[in-house]
Amino acid sequence: MSNDNRGNDNRGSDNTNDPTIDFGDEFGVVRFGSDDDSGPALSFGSNETEQLPHWTEPATGEIPRFMKQDTESARRPEQDDDETDVWSAYNDPSAPARKPPIDLTGDGPRRFETTTPPPVERPRREGRIVIGTDPTGETRRQAPLRDASGAQTRPTQVTRAGRTSPASRPGQPRVAGRAGATGSMSRPPVSGARDLPTATAVGALLLAVFIGALIVGPAAVMVIVLAVIGLAAFEFFTQITQAGYKPISVIGIVSCIAAPAVAYWKGDSAIPLVLLFAFVGISLVFVASDGVDSGPVPNSAATMIAIIWIGLMGSYAGLILRWSTLGEGFAQRGTDTLFIIVAGVVANDIAAYFVGTAVGRQPLREWISPKKSIEGLIGGTIGTFVVVVLVGLQSTTWPSFGSWIMLALVISVMAPLGDLTESMFKRNLDIKDFGTVLSGHGGALDRFDSILFVLPAVYYLGMVTTPWA
Repeated sequence: MSNDNRGNDNRGSDNTNDPTIDFGDEFGVVRFGSDDDSGPALSFGSNETEQLPHWTEPATGEIPRFMKQDTESARRPEQDDDETDVWSAYNDPSAPARKPPIDLTGDGPRRFETTTPPPVERPRREGRIVIGTDPTGETRRQAPLRDASGAQTRPTQVTRAGRTSPASRPGQPRVAGRAGATGSMSRPPVSGARDLPTATAVGALLLAVFIGALIVGPAAVMVIVLAVIGLAAFEFFTQITQAGYKPISVIGIVSCIAAPAVAYWKGDSAIPLVLLFAFVGISLVFVASDGVDSGPVPNSAATMIAIIWIGLMGSYAGLILRWSTLGEGFAQRGTDTLFIIVAGVVANDIAAYFVGTAVGRQPLREWISPKKSIEGLIGGTIGTFVVVVLVGLQSTTWPSFGSWIMLALVISVMAPLGDLTESMFKRNLDIKDFGTVLSGHGGALDRFDSILFVLPAVYYLGMVTTPWA
């Protein structure tokens, strides 16, 4: 109690200047600071400008000295140190250039220039070719070739052999052309002008032989058909072999001859059997080969193309001639029909040639045969209709005008298609003709290509319409 009273007495005394108060044994003597506030509350040095006012005093509105220095430095850039405002150079174009940075990674301070060095011009290398320019300074063009008379001529083109791809195997076809097996491109075959006197003489001879066989009978005509088809097949297999294919030529030629022979002998029911045996024989040959390098797919396809194109289509000549063997009342049916076919195809070819040569302007299929024109096609159609009607007037097999029109229409469509197909194959093989056995006409396949397409069309036309009934 005495301690509490004494503490209270000392704390409540107003006359004492002693800043200490004794709280007894529990707290001891506590000393308080002096109440003299005459001195500054905070002090950072001897300079009066650096003293801050007490927090209890009202604000004066003055700017501290360190902020004044920065503001004055910003107003006087000419007196500012280079490190006062490092960002001002990026915003103010008129600000002085900064000093180059110092590299402290080496042995001593090194300064680097911050300005961009001028581009270094390298000397142009000799012999370097720039696309779009002429390194010689002038465009080099080959002077046009001229003959002895001074007329401009075209340079002779050289036929390039077909190129094989690196992945090609031995025995695979190596064919040039627009759609060759290797996709290589080569120039189109040059087609020379037809030797009209020779072609006319050979054509007249063939017509005479054909008419003589018709007089003898259908069997004699069938011999000519077999000879023509066998020769055409031999020409085809010879050319594709030279082009790089390896067909089974023996099976192909035998099948091409056998198809029309059995058609004439047994009828159309025997033709599928020939095709079946041919395909089985081809398959056996390639199965017995040493490996896939023999090219089973392309070479089998090349063999079957000949069998179908020459053998199967040619077999309809045997079927038409077979009409003349069905009885005495049908003696002239097959031979008359075959004669009209040959006459119409020859008329179509001759009329198309002369009309196309005279007034042909629009190509029919330029990539296949540039000289075949639409005008020639129209001229050939007109010539076919005229000749079929004239020959039909002498026939008892096709006796009506309607039958003549249908017959002429079929020939006018199928004959040009057969001619274009054969020309397409020659273009692909890059050859002019399949053979040379017929002077002025090429080979047997070149002469009778249109007839091969006409034969099946006329056969089924006769079977459907039966104009002789």
